[in-house]
Amino acid sequence: MSSTENQISYKESAIDERIIRAVEEMGFENMTPIQAQAIPVMLEGKDIIGQAQTGTGKTAAFGIPVIQSIDVNNKALQAIVLCPTRELAIQAAEEMRRFAKYMHGVKVLPIYGGQDISRQIRALSGGTQIVVGTPGRVMDHMRRHTIKTGQIKVIVLDEADEMLNMGFREDIETILKDVPQERQTALFSATMPKPILEITREYQKADAEYLKMTPKEVTIPLVKQAYYQIQRKDKEEVLCRLMDYYHPKRSLIFCNTKRMVDELTEHLKDRGYQAEGLHGDLSQNQRDTVMNLFRSGRTDILIATDVAARGIDVDNVEAVFNYDIPEDIEYYVHRIGRTGRAGKTGRSFTLVVGREIFKLRDIERICHTTIKEKNIPSAADITSVKAEKVLNEALEVMQNKKIDKTVEFLENKLAESEYTALEFAAAFMKMKMGDDIKDIKIEKYGPKERSFRKGKSTGLGVRREDGRRRDGGKRYNDGGKRYGDNKDKSRNKGFNEKRRTDKDGEKRIRKDKETPEIFKGRDKNRKSRKEAI
Repeated sequence: MSSTENQISYKESAIDERIIRAVEEMGFENMTPIQAQAIPVMLEGKDIIGQAQTGTGKTAAFGIPVIQSIDVNNKALQAIVLCPTRELAIQAAEEMRRFAKYMHGVKVLPIYGGQDISRQIRALSGGTQIVVGTPGRVMDHMRRHTIKTGQIKVIVLDEADEMLNMGFREDIETILKDVPQERQTALFSATMPKPILEITREYQKADAEYLKMTPKEVTIPLVKQAYYQIQRKDKEEVLCRLMDYYHPKRSLIFCNTKRMVDELTEHLKDRGYQAEGLHGDLSQNQRDTVMNLFRSGRTDILIATDVAARGIDVDNVEAVFNYDIPEDIEYYVHRIGRTGRAGKTGRSFTLVVGREIFKLRDIERICHTTIKEKNIPSAADITSVKAEKVLNEALEVMQNKKIDKTVEFLENKLAESEYTALEFAAAFMKMKMGDDIKDIKIEKYGPKERSFRKGKSTGLGVRREDGRRRDGGKRYNDGGKRYGDNKDKSRNKGFNEKRRTDKDGEKRIRKDKETPEIFKGRDKNRKSRKEAI
């Protein structure tokens, strides 16, 4: 289903023509694998269990059938979509509104905590057919009777595993018990732990269809994956070079800690990049501001932790950078699923330090994918790309802006100066491009790098280049003698003398006489333990 030959267009389905028109305006032509499987089943009114990661087109997979099921002449609430986070609820509602652009009379409302509840109550009373919300806030409205569930036909649980991880199980079950039994229930989850399966058995029909999208289908067709083996001290520089060389219009950078998000955001801003950070310590106001900047294109780089990025759904992300390799292998799929959507190709770049190469191999094995090793762009490559960018900017100014006065000013300056116009242009380019850069030395980690090499530490001491140890003893061809410089034989001589006395039995007799009281009877105790066993 993921190959281009087997793709199904929206026109070939039973989707309403008005929805198809809206979808095509959004730039989509063919369904993703989860959409191709889920939409026909949901349009038939059947329950479904969809196992799919973020970035597979799940919102359209349930959103389009939900919109098509709405009776526009009935202003009562007819569908609820439950999401784990405010961000995901807002994004899902926005996308569903776009699908319903030409379905006049369909009203979609996001409801979530942190927003003025009185505004939500007014919007609900005005006639809302679809509510997209977090479980806690939906429960709050149900208690206030501002959400009436009597005419609900469809309920969707999106990111169900995440909702359970956040402690929403009781709220979810309360909502499912309150809505009419004669309804359609769709559940989507990246993983299928036991609690999810218990919910499906309890609250879905016995003939519910199970649809599964493997990580392979998510990662391989749409995303070009690459990794770079580097030293830890070069991570930031390599990241910047990759961004300069590939120049993606919109990028997501993932770090494993909040502290690293803050540090990297600050450092990239100092380097002149338009970057913003996102993590759990930010207030809702700050999160909204950052996301608005990123969505609107006023900042083209978003640096985030995995938890903070959960539920973020932004179109046209061209590149994902794994600044840190994720602790949980599943997060790798979630991360790179942010790019390469809707048939567009995306890129993922993973920075690997030392032993992290083994974790990358685990990712390849478990996700059934291949991540290609690539070389860091050379200093010459970066310089060439930067020069090209500066020249293009200059050409754009020449074509679109009046520069007559500037030309006249430069002609006068050149007449007074000993420098040529070419030298002036080169100086301006240098100012724009910054200092010259050098190639980054690559030290790869692998079996050869872990072997014992001359001059390297082994954990047993450090060898010199001539093969001798620093304590004077020879490492090679010394007959196993490593005491001192092997010129003084007294230590070995003493050892041999002890061996000779031992042959006569004197040592054993002396040892018995000198055995401390605490050790006496040890052999006897050992024998008794064996017998006990």
